[in-house]
Amino acid sequence: MNDKVIWITGASSGIGKALAIKFAKEGWKVAISARREDLLNEIAKNNQNIFPFPLDVTDYEKCKLVFNDIKNKLKNIDISFFCTGMHDPKSEKELNIEKIKQIMNVNYFGTINSINAVYNYYKEKKTGQISIVSSVAGYRGLPAAGGYCASKSALTTFAESLYFDLKRFNVRVSIVSPGFIKTPMTDQNDFLMPMIKSPEFAAEKIFKGLTKSNSFEIHFPKQFTFMMKILKVMPNWLYLKIVKKGMSLIGR
Repeated sequence: MNDKVIWITGASSGIGKALAIKFAKEGWKVAISARREDLLNEIAKNNQNIFPFPLDVTDYEKCKLVFNDIKNKLKNIDISFFCTGMHDPKSEKELNIEKIKQIMNVNYFGTINSINAVYNYYKEKKTGQISIVSSVAGYRGLPAAGGYCASKSALTTFAESLYFDLKRFNVRVSIVSPGFIKTPMTDQNDFLMPMIKSPEFAAEKIFKGLTKSNSFEIHFPKQFTFMMKILKVMPNWLYLKIVKKGMSLIGR
């Protein structure tokens, strides 16, 4: 085990869990957080490098308390990786306002709460990294995903602003923009998901991006994300026409 430490939120399943296991196998100490304490304990039980710190990121004060607990126990936090997220495609089709508020509260404000907890720590230390999981869904609005796309778009632009704020203090800010990854969240989707990859695939790409690169954005799989980047810069009339046609092809 080396002396490197990463804190991962949203670590009870999906990308967060796979990334925690990947970093632990690479010899890092890994602090994992999520609401489901039983799942965190199960992950930690099977990995001696992983330490559970239960947390609901929508609790502003608890985010600060948990961060301090991690700092006191593990002494140093090199990377803070904020991966908490939710999506409810069924309710979005019905424009369920309460559910959209919940999505924004978890995905956007929950991540902001987490960033707030570590902001001064990195600013004063003048080293380290904050990484935020967004999505290619944040590039443009997609069907039946208004709340989700909005939350991810907000995270991406917030990360861009944070990049400039913290670069002056030698702190790296990065954004992760995955395509479709097979997780409990994407299992809710009732349409074809092109080039869907496993959480382990995502973990390998993220590990490499966080530890062996200085890029602002870590995105994958490249064949899919480059197509999404082309859509991002298209004029509105063309983008809307292509997505409308694509909806019929994938059964939406």
